[in-house]
Amino acid sequence: MRRSISGSLALVLALALGASGCDDGDTTTTPTPTDPAPTVTETFAGTLTPNGAAVFTFTVAATGTVTATLRNVLPNNTVQVGVGLGVWNGVLCQILLSNDRAQQDTTVTGQVNAAGTLCARIYDVGQLTGPTTFEIVVIHP
Repeated sequence: MRRSISGSLALVLALALGASGCDDGDTTTTPTPTDPAPTVTETFAGTLTPNGAAVFTFTVAATGTVTATLRNVLPNNTVQVGVGLGVWNGVLCQILLSNDRAQQDTTVTGQVNAAGTLCARIYDVGQLTGPTTFEIVVIHP
């Protein structure tokens, strides 16, 4: 019994869809392509001290992917530090994504749903023994 009902329903839907697809007009609709938002690359650099942190703000203009890549950690490029991405609330960086074991060339990636001010944060996780210079490259829409 269930098969005949399902089969009948499928036939009715197929006929309804076929009938609704018929049109006597010659109108052709071409989908409008959506161009991805252009990306912006920003480089932030500084010196991180033991137990220290640094925050850098940047403005995104559209939705899309945001990446923060730790570059040029000197003098020891194998030292682990924390790197995070977050939302700047005007006073502090509210971290949403972080990696507490980031080394040189580590990337933190997230999605932004609206234009606004975001932030990148680098911080010591207890491994620094002296000043360490760094560079963070942020790519965003």
